[in-house]
Amino acid sequence: MTHFQTIPSSGPLRLAAVDLGSNSFHLLIVDAENGYFTELEKCSRKVQLAAGLDDQGQLDEQVMMRALACLKEFGTIIDEHRVDRLRVVGTNALRSAANSIDFVIRAEQCLGQRIETISGREEARLIYQGASTAWQDETDNCLVADIGGGSTELIVGTGTRALALESLEMGCVSYTRRFFESGDITETTMQRAEQAALLELANITTHYRRLGWQRAIGTSGTIKAAAATLRAIHPRLKKGEITREGLAELRQHLIALGHLDRVSMAGLKSNRARVFPAGIAILSAIFQAMNLKHMQHTNGALRDGVLLDLLARDTRHDVRYTTLGDMQRQYQVDSQHAEHVAATALALFDQLDTSWAPDSESRQLLEQAAMVHEIGLGVAHNRYHQHGSYLLTHSDMPGFSLPDQLALAWLVQAHRRQLPEPLQEHRAALPSNELVRLARLLRLAVVLCRTRDPANDWQPQLHADDESLSLTFPQPIPELLREDLALEQQWQQSAGLALLINTP
Repeated sequence: MTHFQTIPSSGPLRLAAVDLGSNSFHLLIVDAENGYFTELEKCSRKVQLAAGLDDQGQLDEQVMMRALACLKEFGTIIDEHRVDRLRVVGTNALRSAANSIDFVIRAEQCLGQRIETISGREEARLIYQGASTAWQDETDNCLVADIGGGSTELIVGTGTRALALESLEMGCVSYTRRFFESGDITETTMQRAEQAALLELANITTHYRRLGWQRAIGTSGTIKAAAATLRAIHPRLKKGEITREGLAELRQHLIALGHLDRVSMAGLKSNRARVFPAGIAILSAIFQAMNLKHMQHTNGALRDGVLLDLLARDTRHDVRYTTLGDMQRQYQVDSQHAEHVAATALALFDQLDTSWAPDSESRQLLEQAAMVHEIGLGVAHNRYHQHGSYLLTHSDMPGFSLPDQLALAWLVQAHRRQLPEPLQEHRAALPSNELVRLARLLRLAVVLCRTRDPANDWQPQLHADDESLSLTFPQPIPELLREDLALEQQWQQSAGLALLINTP
């Protein structure tokens, strides 16, 4: 049973998280109630998605079929448990694969759920959030390391708050292909892998050491396996403990085995054996770069962080709104005006039936876009909608998946002037036609709030007939607003969209 910071709820909520890792796929199903997770189902499958990436960054068909079979199995388990909320996240392999969209389309059909590919730093944030359930009330700084199949995340934090987040391009699957392709495990191959890892770590080592920490924690498979094998060799070690001396001994033992086909040790699962030497090389580099003497494994990981984030959605704890508020302050957005635009956009949205404005996800995205539609003014007034779109596309945004960011960035670019080209299917959180509909509502809200006077509430009635919108005012409106709406009508008509303006 896992404890988390209490989030008000009306009763038990059944949650599921699926983590599409580069090495393993994980499923975790829990009941959440009264500040605790009760685990109902937990399973992992060694899919090794990253091993299916060829030299052109394409996922091969055999690996994709293996992954899809796993997801069908997960889908059956999820259905059996009658889950209330589900979130599926993809990590490094899906960030890297040139044909990831092809795989995602097929994977979503297996699960009946949208898959969110997350950035490296968002992955690090969720890992820390999941791991920190073990010490959320403590104030000492902690270093957290997670060695995955395609990337390694390193975080320094205190309590539940991350102070530094980084995702590095090194993982046990990718390093196995890069340094152990022949299968040989020698001093030379281990050193080459360690040196490459040290080069990756060099960019963050000084900053992390300055922050400092009182203990080092490791999560996920490689570190769990290292701790288990060391305890099998030295039973007096605490469960989950890794020491510098023990790690060096483990390294030498692997070199003595000499080949990936001969890696077999007490405490090491056979399906992890071939990627274990590369994982130990990366872990050895982390110990060296961060000058660690020992590390303790904890069970909390990415999937736990995903569940916590899912539970916080639609509450005051939702990190996405904290992120947008921080960006408003950073780029000096007029937050009062943004709030007025958001309220106006939502009032228009709520007048339409679900066939035109389908769900709460669309409503949230519309509100979020209104909050930051003027963020580009922090760069320059000219073409500020394009500057805002660029900032949202390329910023680290805690709580947002990469498709979420693309959809948000597109809406901000689309809130004025000419509508941009639609996003490619599956590149954004919503289909293109739904994004265009949200953009039209946002554009109308911006026009209605142009005077920046919250007291001006024109209360128009909005009606949709297929793709045609009709805006009706119950009372006369100022001439400037009439002209502004006529101009907006022209912009929408130039995109082939009908907008009717009815005034007394």
